Amino acid sequence: MRDGSAHPYMANSVADIQSEMLRAIGADNIESLFAQIPENHRLKTPLNLPPRLSEMALRRELTRTLAKNETVERNLSFLGAGLWQHHVPAAVDEIVRRNEWLTSIFGEPSSDHGRNQAWFEFCSQIGELLQMDLVGMPVRSWGTAAGHAIRMAARITSRNEVVVVRAIDPERLSVIRNYCEPAEMENHIAIRMVGYDSATGMVDMDELKAKIDEKVAAVYFEVPSYLGVIESHGKEIAAIARAAGAETIVGVDPISLGVLTAPVDYGADIVVGTIQTLGVHLHAGGGTGGFIASRDEDRYSSEYPTLFISISETLQPGEYGFGLSLFHQSSYGMREKGKDWTGHSVYMWAIAATTYMALMGPRGFEEVGSLILQRAHHAAEMLSEIPGVDVRFRNGVFKEIVVNFDGTGSSVQAINKALRAEGIFGGKDLSVDFPELGQSALYSITEIHRLDDIQRLARALKKAIAK
Repeated sequence: MRDGSAHPYMANSVADIQSEMLRAIGADNIESLFAQIPENHRLKTPLNLPPRLSEMALRRELTRTLAKNETVERNLSFLGAGLWQHHVPAAVDEIVRRNEWLTSIFGEPSSDHGRNQAWFEFCSQIGELLQMDLVGMPVRSWGTAAGHAIRMAARITSRNEVVVVRAIDPERLSVIRNYCEPAEMENHIAIRMVGYDSATGMVDMDELKAKIDEKVAAVYFEVPSYLGVIESHGKEIAAIARAAGAETIVGVDPISLGVLTAPVDYGADIVVGTIQTLGVHLHAGGGTGGFIASRDEDRYSSEYPTLFISISETLQPGEYGFGLSLFHQSSYGMREKGKDWTGHSVYMWAIAATTYMALMGPRGFEEVGSLILQRAHHAAEMLSEIPGVDVRFRNGVFKEIVVNFDGTGSSVQAINKALRAEGIFGGKDLSVDFPELGQSALYSITEIHRLDDIQRLARALKKAIAK
């Protein structure tokens, strides 16, 4: 501390210890450690924080501050658009909190405690859902996984353009753009956007055909799409990509695979998606994670940026060992020379997803997928009966529905404000990112929504529109 005293939570902050550290590293003072940060990036005035508090006082202050949050437990939520509220079995939380996991992710092999086996099970179960043989350890998010997959395709094909369908989460697209790098950079990948049919919400096939050529490394589309539409042209899209020598990358929500066809069956070469829907809470937007999967071929495995978990027999009959594979090509093994930089790891969510998938089993995935399908279509039917409300793309949706309010004369912003007064989080406002949809919102319907929840939403919308 500047006054020479120790911080109450940091025993090593006393002046004598600081001086000893500075002598050991050859620095004159603490400020010199931050010399590489430009002056105009430094804070000029102290942060407006309360005075140093005792632990008891700090706990009270944080509890008071956090109580201002409005949560999905205290409100009825229809927000999705990239992070969804699904049921998380109590057993998932219990297992994730066990000390064996908390102390070994990410630790040394000596602190394994079954970590590698659990990770192997994660990859195996994702592979079984996708019917694909090669699955890497999870990355930061779905967008991160898509960005990595596009760069993989660019290296595989030695091409530097990608076709992306516009019906995509704007935040995910922003992450993909980051991975494709600015035009001024050596490894830039140009993005060609393809529109969607205004009547069906599916890929505009004529525009897709026009934008595919020998420069395109891959086509990226999602099933279901960001707008909830179940794309039925998957085989045709993959065939068009293959004819041009491009890879087919499909983004998928794995919780849909109990009722929807696995992407490999309609021609996917690389599959990416989220693991947040597999037993991970919302965590104020922080419970994200993504996966990358493909066929088990050298052309794909040699381009993965992620870690792999392998299994092998040992000298003891019936005993198996687990270890990391292809470590050398990752950023863990080669740092900046690796196959992209995986950055922050979300391996704890792999434990949660492993537990969730094991608890669900094939029958459980089929049941939850059917529930979501039924309830989303029921909600679409019920909301479309409200005067002035139009539910778009109603034939074949999963979890997300586009609700248009143009006929009501009200904006999404005004309607969501009225819903908040009723203890309801309305849908994601699409009017800025998808202006062609007018005053529309994206409503998420999952297995947690009961019939009376949907009825409550319908009543609240009628009330909001009538104001």
